[in-house]
Amino acid sequence: MKALIFDLDGTLIDSVYPHALAWQETLHGIDMIVPAWEIHRYIGISGRLLVRALGRARGRSFEDGEIEQLETQHDALFREYAPLQVPLPGAAELLKFLREAGVSYGIATTGKRKEIQAALDALQVGNDCVVVDGSSTDKAKPEPDLFTACRRRLRVESSNCLVVGDAVWDVHAARRAGILAVGVLTGGVGEQELSNAGAMRVYRDAGEVLRRIDELGLEL
Repeated sequence: MKALIFDLDGTLIDSVYPHALAWQETLHGIDMIVPAWEIHRYIGISGRLLVRALGRARGRSFEDGEIEQLETQHDALFREYAPLQVPLPGAAELLKFLREAGVSYGIATTGKRKEIQAALDALQVGNDCVVVDGSSTDKAKPEPDLFTACRRRLRVESSNCLVVGDAVWDVHAARRAGILAVGVLTGGVGEQELSNAGAMRVYRDAGEVLRRIDELGLEL
Protein backbone atom coordinates (compact mmCIF):
# COMPACT_ATOMS: atom_id res chain seq x y z
CA MET A 1 0.00 0.00 0.00
CA LYS A 2 1.32 3.41 -0.95
CA ALA A 3 -1.24 5.88 0.46
CA LEU A 4 -4.01 6.46 2.99
CA ILE A 5 -7.16 8.49 2.42
CA PHE A 6 -8.84 9.81 5.56
CA ASP A 7 -12.35 10.93 6.28
CA LEU A 8 -12.32 13.98 8.58
CA ASP A 9 -15.35 14.27 10.90
CA GLY A 10 -15.32 11.46 13.46
CA THR A 11 -12.12 9.99 12.06
CA LEU A 12 -9.55 12.71 12.69
CA ILE A 13 -11.65 15.44 14.37
CA ASP A 14 -14.18 15.11 17.23
CA SER A 15 -17.05 16.76 15.38
CA VAL A 16 -19.75 14.16 14.72
CA TYR A 17 -21.92 15.05 17.69
CA PRO A 18 -21.67 18.85 17.18
CA HIS A 19 -22.84 18.21 13.60
CA ALA A 20 -25.76 16.11 14.84
CA LEU A 21 -26.83 18.75 17.38
CA ALA A 22 -26.55 21.52 14.80
CA TRP A 23 -28.77 19.59 12.42
CA GLN A 24 -31.22 18.79 15.19
CA GLU A 25 -31.66 22.45 16.08
CA THR A 26 -31.88 23.42 12.41
CA LEU A 27 -34.63 20.91 11.74
CA HIS A 28 -36.49 21.78 14.94
CA GLY A 29 -36.58 25.34 13.61
CA ILE A 30 -38.84 24.18 10.78
CA ASP A 31 -40.97 22.04 13.12
CA MET A 32 -39.35 18.78 12.07
CA ILE A 33 -38.61 17.00 15.33
CA VAL A 34 -35.87 14.42 14.86
CA PRO A 35 -34.06 12.60 17.69
CA ALA A 36 -30.31 13.13 17.78
CA TRP A 37 -29.54 9.41 17.44
CA GLU A 38 -31.36 9.28 14.10
CA ILE A 39 -29.48 12.30 12.76
CA HIS A 40 -26.21 10.79 13.98
CA ARG A 41 -26.66 7.84 11.64
CA TYR A 42 -26.63 10.17 8.65
CA ILE A 43 -23.56 12.21 9.58
CA GLY A 44 -21.02 11.72 6.83
CA ILE A 45 -23.33 12.14 3.86
CA SER A 46 -24.13 15.54 2.38
CA GLY A 47 -26.58 17.90 4.04
CA ARG A 48 -28.79 17.61 0.98
CA LEU A 49 -29.07 13.83 1.31
CA LEU A 50 -29.48 14.05 5.09
CA VAL A 51 -32.39 16.49 4.90
CA ARG A 52 -34.12 14.56 2.13
CA ALA A 53 -33.75 11.21 3.91
CA LEU A 54 -35.02 12.49 7.25
CA GLY A 55 -37.80 14.43 5.54
CA ARG A 56 -38.93 11.46 3.46
CA ALA A 57 -39.24 9.36 6.62
CA ARG A 58 -41.69 11.97 7.89
CA GLY A 59 -43.61 12.53 4.69
CA ARG A 60 -41.94 15.86 3.93
CA SER A 61 -40.13 16.98 0.81
CA PHE A 62 -37.84 19.95 0.21
CA GLU A 63 -36.89 22.09 -2.76
CA ASP A 64 -33.22 22.71 -3.47
CA GLY A 65 -33.47 26.32 -2.28
CA GLU A 66 -34.98 25.25 1.04
CA ILE A 67 -32.19 22.74 1.59
CA GLU A 68 -29.54 25.37 0.84
CA GLN A 69 -31.07 27.61 3.52
CA LEU A 70 -31.07 24.73 6.00
CA GLU A 71 -27.43 23.95 5.21
CA THR A 72 -26.50 27.58 5.83
CA GLN A 73 -28.31 27.50 9.18
CA HIS A 74 -26.60 24.25 10.12
CA ASP A 75 -23.17 25.66 9.25
CA ALA A 76 -23.75 28.69 11.48
CA LEU A 77 -24.93 26.54 14.40
CA PHE A 78 -22.07 24.11 13.93
CA ARG A 79 -19.57 26.92 14.34
CA GLU A 80 -21.24 27.74 17.67
CA TYR A 81 -21.27 24.11 18.85
CA ALA A 82 -17.70 23.42 17.78
CA PRO A 83 -15.65 26.62 18.16
CA LEU A 84 -12.62 24.45 18.85
CA GLN A 85 -11.87 21.71 16.36
CA VAL A 86 -10.27 19.10 18.63
CA PRO A 87 -8.26 16.26 17.05
CA LEU A 88 -9.28 12.78 18.10
CA PRO A 89 -6.76 10.67 20.07
CA GLY A 90 -3.69 9.92 18.01
CA ALA A 91 -4.91 11.71 14.87
CA ALA A 92 -2.28 14.46 14.72
CA GLU A 93 0.43 11.96 15.69
CA LEU A 94 -0.62 9.56 12.94
CA LEU A 95 -0.48 12.24 10.27
CA LYS A 96 2.91 13.42 11.56
CA PHE A 97 4.23 9.87 11.41
CA LEU A 98 3.05 9.45 7.83
CA ARG A 99 4.68 12.72 6.77
CA GLU A 100 7.99 11.75 8.38
CA ALA A 101 7.83 8.24 6.91
CA GLY A 102 7.18 9.60 3.43
CA VAL A 103 3.78 7.92 3.11
CA SER A 104 1.32 9.82 0.95
CA TYR A 105 -2.05 10.65 2.45
CA GLY A 106 -5.04 12.79 1.69
CA ILE A 107 -8.29 13.89 3.32
CA ALA A 108 -11.67 13.49 1.63
CA THR A 109 -14.64 15.03 3.41
CA THR A 110 -18.17 16.13 2.66
CA GLY A 111 -17.62 19.45 4.49
CA LYS A 112 -16.81 22.64 2.62
CA ARG A 113 -13.38 24.24 2.94
CA LYS A 114 -14.63 27.17 5.03
CA GLU A 115 -16.23 24.72 7.46
CA ILE A 116 -13.21 22.42 7.77
CA GLN A 117 -10.30 24.87 7.81
CA ALA A 118 -10.16 25.08 11.62
CA ALA A 119 -9.98 21.29 11.76
CA LEU A 120 -7.14 21.20 9.24
CA ASP A 121 -5.27 23.81 11.27
CA ALA A 122 -5.75 21.80 14.47
CA LEU A 123 -4.31 18.74 12.74
CA GLN A 124 -1.37 20.80 11.47
CA VAL A 125 -2.24 19.91 7.90
CA GLY A 126 -0.21 22.06 5.53
CA ASN A 127 -1.10 23.43 2.12
CA ASP A 128 0.85 20.60 0.50
CA CYS A 129 -1.64 18.01 1.78
CA VAL A 130 -4.25 16.77 -0.68
CA VAL A 131 -7.66 17.81 0.65
CA VAL A 132 -10.81 17.05 -1.32
CA ASP A 133 -13.85 18.78 0.17
CA GLY A 134 -17.55 18.80 -0.62
CA SER A 135 -17.21 21.55 -3.19
CA SER A 136 -14.98 19.34 -5.35
CA THR A 137 -17.78 17.09 -6.56
CA ASP A 138 -21.55 17.13 -6.97
CA LYS A 139 -21.91 13.69 -5.41
CA ALA A 140 -21.21 13.06 -1.73
CA LYS A 141 -20.80 9.78 0.16
CA PRO A 142 -21.98 7.06 -0.18
CA GLU A 143 -21.11 7.85 -3.80
CA PRO A 144 -17.41 7.12 -4.47
CA ASP A 145 -16.55 10.47 -6.08
CA LEU A 146 -14.73 12.09 -3.12
CA PHE A 147 -12.43 9.13 -2.59
CA THR A 148 -11.86 8.67 -6.31
CA ALA A 149 -10.90 12.33 -6.69
CA CYS A 150 -8.53 12.11 -3.72
CA ARG A 151 -6.92 8.95 -5.04
CA ARG A 152 -6.34 10.54 -8.42
CA ARG A 153 -4.76 13.61 -6.88
CA LEU A 154 -2.48 11.33 -4.86
CA ARG A 155 -1.61 9.56 -8.13
CA VAL A 156 -2.17 6.06 -6.81
CA GLU A 157 -4.26 3.19 -8.06
CA SER A 158 -7.27 1.93 -6.11
CA SER A 159 -5.38 -1.23 -5.19
CA ASN A 160 -2.53 0.78 -3.67
CA CYS A 161 -4.43 2.86 -1.11
CA LEU A 162 -6.70 2.47 1.90
CA VAL A 163 -9.59 4.58 3.19
CA VAL A 164 -9.81 5.23 6.93
CA GLY A 165 -13.27 6.28 8.10
CA ASP A 166 -15.72 6.16 10.99
CA ALA A 167 -19.07 5.69 9.25
CA VAL A 168 -20.71 3.03 7.12
CA TRP A 169 -20.98 5.74 4.42
CA ASP A 170 -17.19 5.88 4.27
CA VAL A 171 -16.95 2.11 3.86
CA HIS A 172 -19.68 2.01 1.21
CA ALA A 173 -18.08 4.85 -0.75
CA ALA A 174 -14.64 3.24 -0.54
CA ARG A 175 -15.92 -0.11 -1.78
CA ARG A 176 -17.71 1.58 -4.68
CA ALA A 177 -14.43 3.29 -5.54
CA GLY A 178 -12.67 -0.08 -5.51
CA ILE A 179 -10.63 0.80 -2.39
CA LEU A 180 -10.27 -1.25 0.78
CA ALA A 181 -11.49 0.45 3.96
CA VAL A 182 -10.43 0.49 7.60
CA GLY A 183 -12.88 1.61 10.27
CA VAL A 184 -12.40 3.55 13.51
CA LEU A 185 -14.89 3.73 16.39
CA THR A 186 -14.50 7.43 17.14
CA GLY A 187 -17.60 8.46 15.18
CA GLY A 188 -19.91 6.42 17.39
CA VAL A 189 -20.61 3.57 14.95
CA GLY A 190 -20.07 0.08 16.34
CA GLU A 191 -17.42 -2.40 15.27
CA GLN A 192 -19.93 -4.96 14.02
CA GLU A 193 -21.75 -2.45 11.83
CA LEU A 194 -18.51 -1.22 10.26
CA SER A 195 -17.38 -4.80 9.68
CA ASN A 196 -20.75 -5.72 8.17
CA ALA A 197 -20.42 -2.76 5.80
CA GLY A 198 -17.12 -4.19 4.59
CA ALA A 199 -14.32 -2.66 6.68
CA MET A 200 -11.37 -5.06 6.56
CA ARG A 201 -10.27 -4.02 10.06
CA VAL A 202 -11.75 -1.82 12.79
CA TYR A 203 -9.62 0.10 15.30
CA ARG A 204 -10.51 2.05 18.41
CA ASP A 205 -9.12 5.33 17.09
CA ALA A 206 -6.37 6.89 14.98
CA GLY A 207 -3.94 6.25 17.81
CA GLU A 208 -4.50 2.51 17.55
CA VAL A 209 -4.09 2.73 13.77
CA LEU A 210 -0.67 4.25 14.42
CA ARG A 211 0.28 1.63 17.02
CA ARG A 212 -0.71 -1.17 14.62
CA ILE A 213 0.38 0.55 11.42
CA ASP A 214 2.30 -2.51 10.21
CA GLU A 215 -0.99 -4.41 9.84
CA LEU A 216 -1.96 -2.12 6.96
CA GLY A 217 0.84 -3.25 4.69
CA LEU A 218 2.10 0.25 3.95
CA GLU A 219 5.42 0.78 2.23
CA LEU A 220 7.29 2.34 5.18
